[in-house]
Amino acid sequence: MLASLTLEEKASLLSGLDRWRTKPVERAGVPSVWLSDGPHGVRRETEPDVSLPATAFPTSSALGATWDPELVEQVAAAIGREAAAQGVHVMLGPGINIKRTPLCGRNFEYLAEDPVLSGVLGAAYVRGMQSTGVGATVKHLAANNQENGRHWMSSEVDERTLREVYLAAFERVVTTAAPRLVMSSYNRVNGVHSSQNPWLLTHVLRDEWGFQGAVVSDWISVHDRVAALRAGLDLEMPGVDGVTDAEVVVAVRAGELDEAIVDRAALRLLALVDAVLPAVQGQVLDDSVLADHRALARRAAADATVLLANDGVLPLDPAAAQRIALIGRFADEPRIQGRGSACVNPRGQSSIREALAAELGDLVTYLPGYPAHDDDPARIDEHLVDAAVGAVRGSDAAIVVVGLPDHVESEGYDRTDLELPAAQQVLLEVLAATGTPLVVVLVSGSAVRLGEWHGAASAVVQAWLAGQEAGPALADVLLGRADPGGRLGETFPLRLEDTPAHLSYPGERGRARYAEGVFVGHRWYDARRMEVRHPFGHGLSYTTFDYTALEVGAMDPESGDVPVALTVTNTGGRPGSDVVQVYVEPAAAPVARPPRELKAFRKVRLEAGESRRVELTLSHRDFAWYDVDSGSWARSAGIARVVVGRSSRDLRLGVDVEVVLPPGAAAPATDAELEPRALAWSAGESERRRVR
Repeated sequence: MLASLTLEEKASLLSGLDRWRTKPVERAGVPSVWLSDGPHGVRRETEPDVSLPATAFPTSSALGATWDPELVEQVAAAIGREAAAQGVHVMLGPGINIKRTPLCGRNFEYLAEDPVLSGVLGAAYVRGMQSTGVGATVKHLAANNQENGRHWMSSEVDERTLREVYLAAFERVVTTAAPRLVMSSYNRVNGVHSSQNPWLLTHVLRDEWGFQGAVVSDWISVHDRVAALRAGLDLEMPGVDGVTDAEVVVAVRAGELDEAIVDRAALRLLALVDAVLPAVQGQVLDDSVLADHRALARRAAADATVLLANDGVLPLDPAAAQRIALIGRFADEPRIQGRGSACVNPRGQSSIREALAAELGDLVTYLPGYPAHDDDPARIDEHLVDAAVGAVRGSDAAIVVVGLPDHVESEGYDRTDLELPAAQQVLLEVLAATGTPLVVVLVSGSAVRLGEWHGAASAVVQAWLAGQEAGPALADVLLGRADPGGRLGETFPLRLEDTPAHLSYPGERGRARYAEGVFVGHRWYDARRMEVRHPFGHGLSYTTFDYTALEVGAMDPESGDVPVALTVTNTGGRPGSDVVQVYVEPAAAPVARPPRELKAFRKVRLEAGESRRVELTLSHRDFAWYDVDSGSWARSAGIARVVVGRSSRDLRLGVDVEVVLPPGAAAPATDAELEPRALAWSAGESERRRVR
């Protein structure tokens, strides 16, 4: 096919026909394919900002909290089936950027603060999506960790930090799941726009990781089409009415651009069309499939729910005839997703008020408690507060649903603080003083500061932005029909000033300096031994678990593999799930390393009293750090420790393991060894300057 196309036709394949379609070449029989936003549901537009109904699954931060690759794969496959039925060939997701700061307005679209968790779940999403024939698009490459100044800000990141933190999840997804597309980010990376960064798009992505798919720009992010093409970007979206196609043709004919580069990109687009075109042929979803998707969305939302604190008030007993005060507008006017390109037109939704009323009837009394979400967030309505206090005092327990309004979390801008709206904070403080058991439900896409009321609450539940079935799923958890299966994919700090990027965010004069280096997320808090509200990986269950019989094998010198096995037992009286988290405390190295890093995990579901042997394997990379001098991943010989626990702060078992170098490998140079070289270079440079 490629050989039959003219230069103009080949160039035309490399930019969009309109907002969502690639260009066809009708003469040659090359059809157009349709791309659509994601990642938690299909946003198939019929006109600008109007889209077809689709199942709205939990957002990515909620899916990240499931720590469950199998569940994420099922959700992605369901989205893929709906995409195919709507004529969509490629979905623009998943988003796997690292949550460097909780202020990022797009954090609800990202999985976690950790590259291992993000990479494993991102790969599962791609596998699930592409099992339906629909292409997945991993985004946004790279270091897109804030919305503030995203079109022009340069993320200034040293190479070791890029490799170990911000590129690691992309590398895992590309090398283990083979996505059809990778999307470049808006921002610059070390001064070069991602869409025209040859080091990123060609040297790393293709030459090192072996990516075979197409690279697509984020929408309206290409600044120089010819430079982007040279760098390795294949498809410009949404296209500029053929203007940049003409630029490509002119550059080739002027000898400024090798036509082989155009051929290579056109071939990738032809391969994409060939791969995804069959996905939408004859795809129809009947009511039973959509009902299954709705049930899956409900199960995923419950499995994402994190029980942060509980003194025993949860689960509520429906048979106890308790009077429940349900307080908070979010209980009646649910917020299921964030704003921006990921916004889905849900097939339907029901609130926690409706779900609890269906279960408990007149035992539930609802009051709004605080003003409408689009009102002044600082305005305190004393009448609403007083009415809520009266209802709570007359009840056996209170459920207070609070969170961030829709206009706070969005693509396009960042949050300015970690606070709940002032009216909600006042309400919580007043209700906490009533003495009635208080269950606080948080609705947000990322961490918020939990104020002084936190210690007085009987239970605190992080419900995230959990999609169209958020209400019924939350009822399932509160009433004990489902175990709260979520674990935090991000640290909840005590205050904004404690966060890793606080002193360098949002940057200055067009540069965001990643001064914290590899100390991102739990690595930062654990290295500084800093108190946090809730640590990475934290989450309670309605049952209890015991970890025993940890065995850690010897390292294989060639592969660096280390087998790990332990027994997990449900020691409580209810079925439930837990996440076994394996961290590595590294051997001494010539570079600064975090005290421990997540390297593997496994979610297990156990009946009451059931035990299971969990086996995992750590690899060379789990003990290595990136050596910028050699341009490779290096192990430092010595004693490391493999620790297993339920969070980065709740570590139950540990075993030392000897880290050995591969046969024939030299140990990485230490500072003592590098100093003479540096002095010699310095002396030589001084002599050259004197001569000049």
